[in-house]
Amino acid sequence: MRGRAIVLTPLAVLAACGGSGERVAAEPLAAPATLRLSSPAFANNGRIPTRFTCNGAGARPALRWSGVPRRARELALVVADPDAGGGGFVHWTAFAIPPRTRGLPSRGLPRGTRQGSNSTGGRGWTGPCPPPGDSPHHYVFTLYWLERPSGLKAGADGDAVLAAVRPRAGGRGRLVGRFSR
Repeated sequence: MRGRAIVLTPLAVLAACGGSGERVAAEPLAAPATLRLSSPAFANNGRIPTRFTCNGAGARPALRWSGVPRRARELALVVADPDAGGGGFVHWTAFAIPPRTRGLPSRGLPRGTRQGSNSTGGRGWTGPCPPPGDSPHHYVFTLYWLERPSGLKAGADGDAVLAAVRPRAGGRGRLVGRFSR
């Protein structure tokens, strides 16, 4: 399914306006905000450094989190750009992340973690690459803790990941990065 942009849900493409009139990307799935998700590479709503984008090396930013409850059976990550044409663009999905994990390094993954296919048709991370001249795109990193294992196989597409996560998500954390070229 090369080059296919998937539609996450109607919520994925909606935006809310804050008091400053700034556009804020919405959640792909509704779940209580119970996790704290961050990156040592950029602040929430901050600019994603070039080295993590198509203008740089396309490296994956490290992530950190806290607040995962003991009853969590799996963690799943979805990174999407709801500003992309065609209803959104999935940059990365990772699932079967062990629930006692406290982050993902910029290289490698915890044992047992699987990656799904992104909107380019490849597996793993694909860095931000909005069209030159576009307003900054929002890259929404959403980490879910699941009450039951997802059962997903490596390479599952974004639609399959969201379908598996939706009925199992007990909570989530969100981090938004911005990038323009």
